[in-house]
Amino acid sequence: MSNINQPDNSVQVSGVQPIASQTTGYTFNHTMLRVKDPVKSLSFYTGVLGMTLLAVKKFPEMEFDLYFLAKLTKDERDNLPAGDDLAIYTFRQRGILELTHNYGTESQPDFSYHDGNEHPQGFGHICFSVPDLDAAIAWFDDNNVEFKKRPEEGSMKHIAFIKDVDGYWIEIVQAAAMA
Repeated sequence: MSNINQPDNSVQVSGVQPIASQTTGYTFNHTMLRVKDPVKSLSFYTGVLGMTLLAVKKFPEMEFDLYFLAKLTKDERDNLPAGDDLAIYTFRQRGILELTHNYGTESQPDFSYHDGNEHPQGFGHICFSVPDLDAAIAWFDDNNVEFKKRPEEGSMKHIAFIKDVDGYWIEIVQAAAMA
């Protein structure tokens, strides 16, 4: 008996349910990370990981700002809509990263967010797939990116973990090596 949420060649996993027709059109849109300093975080995600800033939502009365980023192709970047259409576009996409900045954290020298990987554990990491893992590792080295795990370390030789400026883990994989 095959579950429609699993490929035909997969093993059965308890708890997986059939896809309800009421969820047609639902899109997993974004993951939110809190950041200490938006300038440093935006520099990392746009400059090192090549993401595009799509939208900024400012809430000064509540003392926070939101930054929405996506990893787009050159064609997608060249054909982005403008104004309100860009906001609609942003919230229809998959794989958006929302960075949330609470005012004042950037000026607190000892301030940091929990990365989710220390006790108590919770959130673990986000992941980027790259076309060439070795080239990505060289790029990260050239940009002084901190590694949690290099591919040659540990038993999982086909993945790396880097850290962003707030210490969040980012898994780096090459799709062809994941088969």
